Order: sequence, then C-alpha cells, then structure tokens
Amino acid sequence: MLKAGNNLKASYIAVLLIAAVLYVATCAPGPLWQDSGMYQYRIWHNDIQGALGLALSHPLYHIIGIGVKHIPLGEFAYRINLISAIAAALTVANLFLLLRLWLKRIFPAVVAAATLALSHTFWRHAVIAETYTLYTALLLTELLMLLQYVRTKRMMFLYLLGLFNGLAVANHMLAAIAFVCYLVFLIVLLARRQIRLRHFGIIVLLWLIGAAPYEYLIVKNIIQTSGFTATVSSALFGKSWQGNVLNVSFSAQLIKENLILMAYNFPTPNVVFFFVGLFVVRKISPARSSANVLLALLILFFIFAFRYTVPDRYAFFIPFYCLTSVLIGVGVNLLIAQPNRKILCLVVFIFALLPIPIYIVAPAIAQKQKFNLSTRADVPYRDDYIWFLQPWKTGYAGAERFADEVFEKLEPGVVVYADNTMVYPLLYMQEVKGKRADIKIISEYAGSEGVPLLSEKSIEQWLSEGDVYAVSPVAGRKSQGIVWKIVN
Repeated sequence: MLKAGNNLKASYIAVLLIAAVLYVATCAPGPLWQDSGMYQYRIWHNDIQGALGLALSHPLYHIIGIGVKHIPLGEFAYRINLISAIAAALTVANLFLLLRLWLKRIFPAVVAAATLALSHTFWRHAVIAETYTLYTALLLTELLMLLQYVRTKRMMFLYLLGLFNGLAVANHMLAAIAFVCYLVFLIVLLARRQIRLRHFGIIVLLWLIGAAPYEYLIVKNIIQTSGFTATVSSALFGKSWQGNVLNVSFSAQLIKENLILMAYNFPTPNVVFFFVGLFVVRKISPARSSANVLLALLILFFIFAFRYTVPDRYAFFIPFYCLTSVLIGVGVNLLIAQPNRKILCLVVFIFALLPIPIYIVAPAIAQKQKFNLSTRADVPYRDDYIWFLQPWKTGYAGAERFADEVFEKLEPGVVVYADNTMVYPLLYMQEVKGKRADIKIISEYAGSEGVPLLSEKSIEQWLSEGDVYAVSPVAGRKSQGIVWKIVN
C-alpha cells in the first residue's frame, strides 16, 4: 500500500513537471494585446474589479496576480503570463490523477492528460495572461473531490468540493454551471439522508468562504450604487453581454465555425475513444451519481459554449475539452483491458502527440487556402495565421515592438488615442517600463479603471492641449506599418 501511494505521488509530480516545462517553455515573454494586456494592466494597478461589469472581474485571478507582481524575478508581464502556465500544468496533472485513481491504470490517464495538454485552445490559453486555466485547475480539483467522496463517503471531500467551487466562482462565472450540478447532487444526497443538514450547512459555509472575493465585489457595488438589480445583472452578465449569455439562436456559420474549432482541438484518431467513453462511463463509474454529474457538466458546458456569440467564444469550450479528455481516457481504458494490445497502445500514444506536427503546418496551409479565421487581422507585428493556429508563443514580442515604434515617432507633449487592442501595450511600456512619460495615452473604451478615456474631455479640450494622434495599424505591409493620422 505504501509503495502504491509513493508511485502515485511520483507519477503525479512527473506529469505536473512535464506539463509545466511545456507551458513555461512556450509562454509569451512579455506584454500582450487585448484581454491579456488588460489583465496585465489591471494587475499592475491592483484592480480586482475592472470596468466591464462584475462577471468579467475575475477577482481571484487578479488577487493571485497581485501577489505574483511582488515577486522580484524577471519581467513583470512574463510572471503574469506564467500564472496561466502553472495553472494549466496543475489542470493536466489533476486530470491524470483523477483517471489514475478512478481507473487504477496509468496508460489511460497518460493519454487523457496528453490529449488535453496538447489541445489547441487549452495550450494557447496556457501561455498568455488569461483566466481559463486557473478555472480548469479548480474544476479538475472539484472532480477529484467528487470522485474521492463517492469512493470513500468521507464528508471531508464534500466540504472541499464546496470550497473549491467557491474559489472557482471567484475566478470565473463559468463555475456557476458546475455549481448548479453540484447543488442538485447535494440535494439528492440530502433527500436520501446520505448527508445531514448540518453537513450541507458546512458545505455552504465553505463555498461562501471560497467565493468571498466575488461576494465582496457584489456587496460593495450594491452599497455604492444602491442598485440591487443592476448589480446582480452585472454579476451574471457583465455590462453588455446579457444577449450573448442568453442567446438561443444558431446560424449555419456559427455551427460551422464551432465544429471546425472543436476538430482542431482534437486532430487525432484518438477522438473516437470519446464516444467509447461516453457509452461506458456510467458502467465503470464508482457511482452512478458521479457519472451523472460528469455527463451533466459535459452537456451544459458544450451547450453554453456552442451557442455563445462573443468573438472569443472558442475559449469557452475549454471546460468541455477537459471533460472530453476525461472520456477519452475512459475509452482508452476499455482498449487496454483487452489482451495483446501493446502495439495498439503504442499507436494510441503516438496519435496523442499528433496535434504538434499539425499545429506546425496548419498556418501555411490555412494561409494558402485563404481560410477566414474571423479574427482581427490588423494587429501589427502579428501574423494571425501563426498567432491563432499555433498555440505556443515562445519569443513573441509584437506588442512591445509596436509600442516602441509608436514612441519613437512621437514628439514630446502629444496626446495619443488608441483602441482597446492597442492601448494596453502602450500603457504597459509607459507605466511599467518607464518609457515616454511625456505623452498622454487615451482610449475610448477600456476594461480597467484608471485608463484615461477620450470621454473624460471633449475632443476640443484634448486638441487645445496639443497635437492629438490616432494609432491606426495597417496590416499587409512588410513592416506591419503603423500609420499616424494627425487629428489636430
């Protein structure tokens, strides 16, 4: 028994270290665009709420980031990007441990872990400043606690399930989907008298403790605005995404794009094991109730992401991909239960690594076919085919190069207008790197409190203070040229 426990710990640590090396080695080294740049800026300013509504505040992630900010090692932006890398490694290791404990075999757990680790969208968000891998690390921890409870019936695991789901809600509202599933599970246990009311009360208390950062923001906003309904709406949907969250309509284009994105995350014949796992999961689960929770999570995460209509909806499939990888592991387990399958197992493992060469060649193929990625194609120093289709971001310095070129072209004392994509690299280089403190950077739209906005003054007032320039990236030139339009 002691030897088995030591082997389990050793294999968990080995998977954790291998995943960490992969993501740290491929992590973006500096400031980034769009949401990632906004998160870096918010952490620099200790802003745990942001300005896009409470649902997009992600306080736990930013609290962790503020702690990491004070570690005096290396580039600040790189340290923030590494939060995603370490959280992703924990996700992969927790998935491995989940299947290792459940199936009591190492090979299915390794294949499932490798499948998730190399899936495009998960890997891509493991190497930039983002909130998703921190959420999935908590989600897989929740599933571990659920598994351990149904195996042992020890209440401690349900207590921890409540705590970790509370923490997950404090990080991302995607956790509300899992919250509903766990709540139904607990109510059924309560109705069957498998747990007592006091146990349920302790679980609720620990959930409230875990979710405290988000609860703090909700209470603070209710007090400051005296608007309960508006605050609840902000907590559920953000400032302007209620229509996207509640969308129930589909278009042929939406369905086509989603199917292509899903296929690109699992470009391997091993995906057939997902359907095998789906078929047998209830038969081999330690309890039918835990299998029901797993399947409910799979279906709800899929439905939520598939009909979501925000531009970066592909990221919301990540929890679904985690559960897909779990079921692939369950399907592989059925394969190795058969005799004389060593060669087939070797083939399955090779197939698990197949995404890497596919990601290498995909940008050239997509560009040759003029495939529409539906991404913003005018970002300077960024080839969108490479940026989107290859998950690794090793050595990427496009945002920093852009900001340096902007600063080189400006005379002292001017005002620079930049949109939400361009503004954060400029602010990062100015505030973190200490460059060009003599210019004023403004934006019409910003996701963080404290960003100087165009609306703070009329355009006439800005013009009266000096020359005003607009940042206008133009794609397609050899230099990814930056064009300046003089407004004054």
